[in-house]
Amino acid sequence: MTETRTQRPSGPFREGDRVQLTGPKGRLHTVTLRQDGELHTHQGVLRHRDLIGLPDGSVLANSSGHEYLALRPLLRDFAMSMPRGAAIIYPKDAAQIVMQADIFPGATVVEAGVGSGALSLSLLRAIGSDGKLISFERREDFADVARGNVETFFGGTPDTWRVVVGNLLEALPVEAEPGSVDRVVLDMLAPWECIDVVADALTPGGVVLCYVATATQLSRVAEYIRATGLFTEPDASETMVRGWHVEGLAVRPDHRMVAHTGFLITARRLAPGAIAPSVKRRASKSSYGDDDVEQWTPGAVGDREINDKNLRKRAREAAKAAEGARLAATSRESDQPTE
Repeated sequence: MTETRTQRPSGPFREGDRVQLTGPKGRLHTVTLRQDGELHTHQGVLRHRDLIGLPDGSVLANSSGHEYLALRPLLRDFAMSMPRGAAIIYPKDAAQIVMQADIFPGATVVEAGVGSGALSLSLLRAIGSDGKLISFERREDFADVARGNVETFFGGTPDTWRVVVGNLLEALPVEAEPGSVDRVVLDMLAPWECIDVVADALTPGGVVLCYVATATQLSRVAEYIRATGLFTEPDASETMVRGWHVEGLAVRPDHRMVAHTGFLITARRLAPGAIAPSVKRRASKSSYGDDDVEQWTPGAVGDREINDKNLRKRAREAAKAAEGARLAATSRESDQPTE
């Protein structure tokens, strides 16, 4: 995968490009451009070939004279509209993960699980061309959806990315040498089960970040991290985003907002043999034993289940979009001048 295709998704629209069309009433339509493709709405027909060759940000009228704004989707737009197998990490949380975990160019990052690939896109952008992202996913069908989405966005599979299908507990010691990983991001049901192997893989000073949905998960992973004695004091937060309506003097907050989606909890790996200074805190009911009656199942924590039929459909959609992206990438390469 070339740096140009990854970092600068610009230039005239080409066949295979993914384009976001905004209609007269603000409704969005995302299409993959084909020479014989058409967007049909109750307001008329817009032919794809009329868009091919136009610059990004063009306005084009359909057969009924209704105008559409054509733009390549931003990363946040793509993540929100791409085919999903598992629920995605929202852009507001992905942005916080990149900052709080300090994902830097050239970093070696471990991600589990990969889900539909939304966070993988942000991590791949952040590590740049010299980094390495290893994404672990227990389900092959979810991994297929993620691969298709990443290929669609980047126009191919990044050289910096590897997907491992398997259990992180068993696979991480095989895939990464002890102390060789800079950052670990865990998006899973019971991240505390993996903290020990993560501690072995992390370099001293490295960051582990867990994304969890419920307060009970948050408490349990925090107490487990503390109990290991291998990390700094865990830091927890959540992010809420509220938009604002701004039109002349009519300035007010939107009636709807993106509130709780999940908690982020981070900690840093201590040097071997180091003991963190003790933190004074009030006594609390913080212990969890093997006799807990709570079952850590997807339904118990509000995770959305998807049936096999819908998942196969999402996988086909992702593969089709990826094929279009590869076609666009091939077109770009053929347009490059030869020396």
